Amino acid sequence: IPDAVTEGVSIEVPASADSTLLVSTSVDSEAVYSRRHSGVSSTPEPSSMLTDDRLLDVKERPVVPRGWWQRAIFEVTFHTVNLGDSRFWTARKNLISRIATPVDGDTRYVPVLTRKGGVGKTTTTTLLGMAMALHREDRVIAIDANPDRGTLAERIPRETKNTIRSVVLKAPSIGSFTDFVEFVSRDKTGLHVLASDPDPTLAEAFDEFDYNVVADVASRYYSVILTDCGTGIVHSVMRPILQRANALVIVSGGSIDEARLASETLSWLESNGHAELVRNSVVALNTATSGTMLVKLDEIENHFRSRVREVVRIPYDPHIAAGSVITWTKLNKITRDAAELLAAFVVEGITATE
Repeated sequence: IPDAVTEGVSIEVPASADSTLLVSTSVDSEAVYSRRHSGVSSTPEPSSMLTDDRLLDVKERPVVPRGWWQRAIFEVTFHTVNLGDSRFWTARKNLISRIATPVDGDTRYVPVLTRKGGVGKTTTTTLLGMAMALHREDRVIAIDANPDRGTLAERIPRETKNTIRSVVLKAPSIGSFTDFVEFVSRDKTGLHVLASDPDPTLAEAFDEFDYNVVADVASRYYSVILTDCGTGIVHSVMRPILQRANALVIVSGGSIDEARLASETLSWLESNGHAELVRNSVVALNTATSGTMLVKLDEIENHFRSRVREVVRIPYDPHIAAGSVITWTKLNKITRDAAELLAAFVVEGITATE
């Protein structure tokens, strides 16, 4: 019926063989016009209003489940049956979600320490930082505060000759994130690393005041600051490191003496006012150190579990054993899994302190 029709219209409808019925219809053309154009703006629209979202009626694509069996069922039923992700993928999504948990408020500090060299402290710091940087939306930095010439910066591609000493000297001129990144190196996961000074004399001179300067500047631009500490737990730089700490990672080797020394470190921390920090700490048990094959790792793990919040085993990885740059994608899957689990436990610890 044309819009212009305003009169009644009679239509003959056969009712029976010998009679007809007249059906009268009336159409209000103004009402039809009003309904059709009810979305018209009261003011002229610019061309930018003709967006894809407005003009295209796009149907949502079905979410393909992860897991070979779940995906196979989804495909053979022409997308009508969706069993959801497999248990493996559901658990993995949950793990990544834990790592990605936002940190509200102030910057969180996580020292990584041990009292024995050669047990994988720097490697653990790198793996932890990579896992966190890869899955988090905010910024993560690892600072090498080892006064004995640390090697953290050698674990990722070196992009600058600047060191932690450079930040101390130029702190007053650092006014933006763009200024600060000139002092750090970055890898493909998004981890930023601030190197220690290669000169042992200057590195040894890095003290409490210097660390506070660096930490204060870095806290303007990073949500999580990992600190690769030296083995000297009574060095002056350890005081501000522990005072700022929200969670702690203790690295232990798998041999008897390495485990004992790590346990004694926990005792020292408890007796020096850091009992709560110990309870919230995570032990990274490096199973690649010498002597590991001769001891009962389960017993070492059980011992640490009685004292700290979580324990994570870091497996042997030939890519790490080379002692050079660590590339996340070249690590064995079991190593990446361990690093991500460690990251999830650490994030739970720093978010619990909010």
